[in-house]
Amino acid sequence: MKIVFLDRASMGDTSLAPLEKLGALTVYSDTLTSEEVVERCKEADIIICNKVKITAAIMDALPKLRLICITATGMNNVELKHAEQKNIAVKNVAGYSTASVSQVTFALLLSLMHSVTYFDAYVKSGQYARSSLFTHYGRAFYELSDKNFGVIGMGAIGKRVADIAEAFGARVAYYSTSGKNLAAPYPSLPLDKLLKTSDVVSIHAPLNSNTYNLIGYPQLAMMKPTAYLVSIGRGKIVSEADLARALNENLIAGAALDVFEHEPINHDNPLLSIKNPEKLMLSPHIGWLSVEARRRLIESVARNIEDWKKATKS
Repeated sequence: MKIVFLDRASMGDTSLAPLEKLGALTVYSDTLTSEEVVERCKEADIIICNKVKITAAIMDALPKLRLICITATGMNNVELKHAEQKNIAVKNVAGYSTASVSQVTFALLLSLMHSVTYFDAYVKSGQYARSSLFTHYGRAFYELSDKNFGVIGMGAIGKRVADIAEAFGARVAYYSTSGKNLAAPYPSLPLDKLLKTSDVVSIHAPLNSNTYNLIGYPQLAMMKPTAYLVSIGRGKIVSEADLARALNENLIAGAALDVFEHEPINHDNPLLSIKNPEKLMLSPHIGWLSVEARRRLIESVARNIEDWKKATKS
């Protein structure tokens, strides 16, 4: 069994030992063009990739290809209908990053709400040492307790975030972007009511036709001027130009983003030049990549391959 991993760099230093046991594994750090995909996978039975696009033309050029394993939950980098027509199995991994994404959600939110970088810089600058007061009133912050916490997308991650918010004492409500996840033990609200009433809005939805540009300027204008937006689902759910405008106009108190319309972020992204950068907390799509999550991910890919092999033999 010949296995080709096209973008190993996306896994950092995570061990690939579970994959090495399954066949002849060839690893490439990055694969940038469709020509490279075809050349590198011409003898492959199995392709493993994270963001590399596997198009219909690529599949047509790889007659030996039988399985595509995605080291992620999203499958939009593979033309699934064509894979089905060619009897090429496609396997993703769900659930591996729930704990990691939930933890990063609150790391970003609390850092933003509590002005963590400001207070840290205040102490390290020596200003605190020169102060006559035992504390510092430079920035006000508020508790999550008794606040309204709105979750957009009530899948596994949204549910975990909701549970953590409730543990902080917040009142949780949610909006289901699919209209299917309606069994959560929290009130389900229409999007406009969720936005108008929430003190925090946290996005944990997939990118699809229901969620593309779901949050633009009209939606941001509905939010409280004291509210915070957290976007850790997919970048194109929030219009970044509209968010930059909303922050500049003080329509909301602040925002935290871990995902962007283009990744890596474009150098001219309007979020990088807002008037008050302290209103914005940014991280480079790290929500999913705790050490434990990446380990679970590779182990799950290996299980997907093993299960596929058993199924094809039966």
